[in-house]
Amino acid sequence: MFNAELLTSAKVQEFITLATKKKWDALQVSTQLAKEFSNEERAAIMDYMALVPKFREKFFGEKNGKSDIFLLCDKLALEQSTAQDIGRWKANLWPNEGSVHDLCCGMGGDSFFLPATLKITGVDLDENRLAMYRYNNRVTRGSEDQTILADVREVARTNTNADFFTIDPARRAIEGENQRDLRNLTPTFEEVIEISKHYKGGMAKIPPGYPICEIPRGTEILYIGSRTDCRECLVLFGELAKNPDHVRAVMVDKTGNAIAEWDFTRDEKREARNESEQSQYDHNYELEGRDRVYRTSSSESDLPLGSVSKFIAEPAPVLLRSHLFGAVALACDKTAHLISPGIAYVTSEAPLPSPGFANFEVLDSAEISTGAVRAMLKAHDIGKLTLKLRGVKVDPDQEIKRLKSKGKNSATLFYTRLDGEKIAILATPYNPKPNHVR
Repeated sequence: MFNAELLTSAKVQEFITLATKKKWDALQVSTQLAKEFSNEERAAIMDYMALVPKFREKFFGEKNGKSDIFLLCDKLALEQSTAQDIGRWKANLWPNEGSVHDLCCGMGGDSFFLPATLKITGVDLDENRLAMYRYNNRVTRGSEDQTILADVREVARTNTNADFFTIDPARRAIEGENQRDLRNLTPTFEEVIEISKHYKGGMAKIPPGYPICEIPRGTEILYIGSRTDCRECLVLFGELAKNPDHVRAVMVDKTGNAIAEWDFTRDEKREARNESEQSQYDHNYELEGRDRVYRTSSSESDLPLGSVSKFIAEPAPVLLRSHLFGAVALACDKTAHLISPGIAYVTSEAPLPSPGFANFEVLDSAEISTGAVRAMLKAHDIGKLTLKLRGVKVDPDQEIKRLKSKGKNSATLFYTRLDGEKIAILATPYNPKPNHVR
C-alpha cells in the first residue's frame, strides 16, 4: 500500500541516503529495516528505494547518485512521467504569465519545468497521485501548487480560473500493462478536443503512433525525441499553437536543447493512407530481433520507388513517426527514393542530412541466399558484421554466425526488400560532421 507520509519522512530519507552511501545490498537493507519497521513498511521502503536512482536520472540527469533529491512516486507514476530532456524543451512552449490546469497530473512530471511565473493546479482522480504532485512540486518548483480531486472533464467544463491546460490521457488497462489500441485513451481524444474549448490554449500528449488524420485542423502537432527514439506526440491548441496546421519534428539532447527541428505544413496526401493499408505495413515490417525497427510510416506521396543508389539511409525515429522523412529527404536530394513500398530505407545519390538520417555508403548488393551473401562478403574482405532488418525476418545473431564471415574489414549488412523482393545490401557507415538543421 502506498504510504506518502512514511516515504517522505526524514527517518526514511536519511536511511536511504546512508544505505546509498554505504552501497548496501538488498539483504543488508532488508536486515537494517527489519529492526525498526513492520514487514509492510519494509516492503514499501525497499520498493521505493529501487525508484530513487531512476527518478534522479530521469528528472535531474543524475546517473551516479550524486544528487540527494527525493521525489514521491510509485513505479507506474514514474514510467508515465515526462523526462527532464523533453520537459525542459517543452517549457519553451508556454507563456510566462497565466494559470494552468495540469489535467491527469500524476506525480507532476509535466509541471516540473514550467515557468515559475505560471500558477499551476494539478487535477486527478487519484488522491495518492495528488499527494505525489504536491510534494514533488514543492521540491522541484518550490511552490505550494493547488490540487483538485475530480474528473478532469468536469473541471474543464466548469473552468473559470485557468487560462491554459496540459493533459496526458491514461492508456493503460491495468497497472503495468500498456494499451495496444492507441485510441483507448482516458479521457478519449475526442473528449480532449472538447476540453480544449474551455481554455485559451493548451497541450495534449498522445501516443506517437496515433493516426494524424484524426487530429483536428487549427492545431500544431509536435513529435519529440532524441537521436534514438520518439517519445511524445504533442497536440497544441489555441494560443499555444503558434504554427497551426503544421507538423514539427524535434530532436533534443540530454539537457533539453534542440539538436534539430523540421517543420512542414500538414499534407492531406501524407495523411490519407487508410487504416487497413497502414495496419498491413505495421504487421509486415515490425520485426523481431536485436535490431528492432520502428513501425514504418512511409508515404508513397513523398517518395517514389527506384533501385539502390550510392547511399542508403535510416530516418531518425522522430522523422519516421511524424511522417516527415520523405519531405525532408526530397528537400535535400531530389534523387531520394524508397526501394520497396512501406519500408523506410531511403536511398539517394548523395548522403542525406545528419542527424535526421544515418547514412551508409553502398558497397554491393546480392540476393538473400547463403552462397550469394557469403560471396559478397568475401569479395569485400568483410569479417565483422552488423545486421539490420526491415521486411525480412531472421534471427540476427544466428544469421551472422551462419554466414561465417572471416575478412579484415567491417560493414553493415541490410536484409530488406527491393520492390518487394528480398535483397542483401552491403554498406559502410558514412559519418559527416553533425549539422544543426532547422
